[in-house]
Amino acid sequence: MLKSMTGFGRAEQTVNEKTYLVEIKSLNGKQLEINLRIPPLLKPYEFEVRTLLQEQLLRGTVECNIIIKQNGGSKPVILNTDLIKVYYKQINELAAELHLDTNSVLSALLRLPEVVTPSNEILAENDWADLKKVIEAALDQLNYHRADEGQSINKELQLRIKKINDQEEQILKLEPKRKDRMKAELKQLLAENVGKENYDANRMEQELIYYIEKIDIREEQVRLKNHCEYFITIMNDNEPSKGKKLSFILQEIGREINTTGSKAYDADIQKCVVLMKDELEKAKEQIFNVL
Repeated sequence: MLKSMTGFGRAEQTVNEKTYLVEIKSLNGKQLEINLRIPPLLKPYEFEVRTLLQEQLLRGTVECNIIIKQNGGSKPVILNTDLIKVYYKQINELAAELHLDTNSVLSALLRLPEVVTPSNEILAENDWADLKKVIEAALDQLNYHRADEGQSINKELQLRIKKINDQEEQILKLEPKRKDRMKAELKQLLAENVGKENYDANRMEQELIYYIEKIDIREEQVRLKNHCEYFITIMNDNEPSKGKKLSFILQEIGREINTTGSKAYDADIQKCVVLMKDELEKAKEQIFNVL
């Protein structure tokens, strides 16, 4: 079954004094491109986060935002005691000079720059295990959206390939009439411009056979049918990422359609070719978003 490259997943969970929020958005892209936004305390686990995303998402332009909230009053901070002493000495000297009261100086000191700073701690192993589950939950939700949209794309592509096959069958019905008409037209053209008595009928028959073989489209139709069957086979296999392969097959389908059109010399077959090209373009639009 097909999967789309487009999806969104969000998961949030509170464990002990931490709340983990993970949001992942995926759009179509030729390769896997990850834009990761994480808090500083998660930096040591950045490689593990990227590995999780790579294993699950495979292709697409991915934006992942992870937020860790410290609940309650236990958020770890560091007091810069050396800086406090320097500040206090200068404030005390100034207060003495200006005859100011220093009883409430501590509260003022704590508000000065770089006196109180967040702790540079890293996420503990058990906390990382909790966060990993939240990331996996967000990925599960995103992959569900991908699979759901992939079903719609699958139906659309099945329809486009069926319509190409229908036109290919119509061309096969028109092909014998095309050859008979071309032979009659060539003979009439020679009779009108050269005269029946002025050319060798046997030689002309040989040239006709050679000419008809040059513009024969049966091989193209056989290859076109095989490519369409292979396309459906790949769509239905269990390979997780098949968008690139399907795109290559569509290129081959387009090549056979174009060759058929260049050899046709028949208005009815050309109409079939135009309809096939229209269906092919619609299929290509859909395939851009297939994983």
